Amino acid sequence: MVFADLFFIYFFLPLCLICYFAAKKLETRNKVLIVFSLIFYAWGEPIWIILLLFSAAFNWIMGMHIGANRNKPRGKIFIATAISVDILLLLIFKYTGFFAETFNGIFHASIPVPQIALPIGISFYTFQAISYVLDCYWENVKPQRQFSKFLLYLSLFPQLIAGPIVRYSVVEQEVSKRRVTATDLSEGALRIIVGLAKKVIIANNLYAIVTQFFGQDISTLSTLGTWYTVIVYSMYVYFDFSGYSDMAIGLGRMFGFHFDENFKYPFACKTIAEFWQRWHISLGSFFRDYLLYVPIFGKNRKYFSLFLVWFCTGMWHGAAWNFILWGLYFGFFIFFEQKLGKKRIKKWPLWWKHIYSKLVIIIGFGIFYFEDMGQLGQFFLNITGISMISNGSPFADQLTWNSFVNNCFLIIFAMVACMPVLPAIKKFFFENRNNTIYALGRMGSTVCCGVLLVISSILLVDSTNNPFLYWRF
Repeated sequence: MVFADLFFIYFFLPLCLICYFAAKKLETRNKVLIVFSLIFYAWGEPIWIILLLFSAAFNWIMGMHIGANRNKPRGKIFIATAISVDILLLLIFKYTGFFAETFNGIFHASIPVPQIALPIGISFYTFQAISYVLDCYWENVKPQRQFSKFLLYLSLFPQLIAGPIVRYSVVEQEVSKRRVTATDLSEGALRIIVGLAKKVIIANNLYAIVTQFFGQDISTLSTLGTWYTVIVYSMYVYFDFSGYSDMAIGLGRMFGFHFDENFKYPFACKTIAEFWQRWHISLGSFFRDYLLYVPIFGKNRKYFSLFLVWFCTGMWHGAAWNFILWGLYFGFFIFFEQKLGKKRIKKWPLWWKHIYSKLVIIIGFGIFYFEDMGQLGQFFLNITGISMISNGSPFADQLTWNSFVNNCFLIIFAMVACMPVLPAIKKFFFENRNNTIYALGRMGSTVCCGVLLVISSILLVDSTNNPFLYWRF
């Protein structure tokens, strides 16, 4: 089941809310959420619910054993076992085919490549499980004694499929004690509608442009056409993923859960380090806290651990070489900025910092898109202009110009919406002491949300499938 679906919006979610608030006790409400979360997860491929339940039961048991043996030798055995099993499951289901293909390519072998379906959301709930057992071991949280509460944490449908990667410490108190206020409901609904609009109105239309140009052999694509398309693709990924995160945070809010933000206008950054402090924050903080500063690397090996983090970041996104290159690519620029130093970077003109960061980010999304190494190589030939010399590809073409003219409002609006304009507008209206301005802000936001919901719903009527990009990770 997907969020951007009329069945989910107008049947599943209202029914879940009715059943949830019909229950008086929190324990019963938790059970309602568990049931609906498992139905949500099992909607497409019921078989994988077995793996989710196994992961929940295994890590719950390991968490209790780790908590009881923190300061004993057995504690290290339990934590090593928990992490090893979690990673092994991820490797089996996500990377077996990739490893087999790589082995065949390197050694010219012909071992069979298994076709293993990827369980939806395994990358997200596995990382949540790993963060939980590590936090139990490091005494950041107390092990949860009730399996139902831990299962609720791991399977909660707002964040189950594509994040954010929610740490147990964030919801530790709320699984046992929470209340939903009128503000939670209204703010949650607002966030859901904004996220839905990002996906259906902006992201889907941007992706139509991308497929028009990148959905074919790009060897004949002009230099300007390649730059145009990769810029559009960069915005598509942002609106698609941040739209999902908005909906996830809004859904959690409506049930009394307060998830951390996952995006903070990343394209407003001035450095690559700042970009990753604003982009997919839950994944970046996971690697920072659970891998970057692992003691076994030692103080003198911080750059080794840095590149290991970015290698893992790339691998996490997908079982293909372009994702590994994408991770190491950003790792290199993080390394470059660290070696250069913050003081030197601060001396750069503001315009140069924006040009530098946007160029690196946009090229990075090109690496992210092309899983085929031949197409990726052609992408670099196109953006550098080498293809103009080697095979006579044009610098610009009529198709690119026509596409921009036909979609200029969408593209310009998307560029503006990538920047923190909305928070500035909200601050003006909702933090203004003038009652008239505040009232106009409330009325305006209500009307805008209503319009966005109607437009999104109309667009969904003509659409059969609206999966979010990060669901495949």
